[in-house]
Amino acid sequence: RLSMSDSRRRQQEAICGRYGSAIVECGADLVLGISQTIRDGLLPIQGVRISPIDGTCGWYLWGGDWSDDPDFFVPLHVQHLEECCPLAIPYLLLAPGWRFEIAPQKEDVWFDGNVEL
Repeated sequence: RLSMSDSRRRQQEAICGRYGSAIVECGADLVLGISQTIRDGLLPIQGVRISPIDGTCGWYLWGGDWSDDPDFFVPLHVQHLEECCPLAIPYLLLAPGWRFEIAPQKEDVWFDGNVEL
């Protein structure tokens, strides 16, 4: 389960502050879209957040290259992210419109005005 320790929360808030993003909550009971490529260990890990709707947090996470395959993303409750993609957890409070790309020795975080909100 995703445990929201004080240190984890401070880390998430610090990332929002570093990049100038509003803090938008991402409850453990909400759903995100995740690709099998994450579980396969492909890098870099990438994420984009759209506006949350209908029990989702708005996050889509994938490893490696994007795919337009309709089955590329599967639903996952945020509380299970620790098991398959803990590296993404520090970025979860970034607001809709924000993206990230992470790998060992790499961290890119930016606002993308082309993301549908």
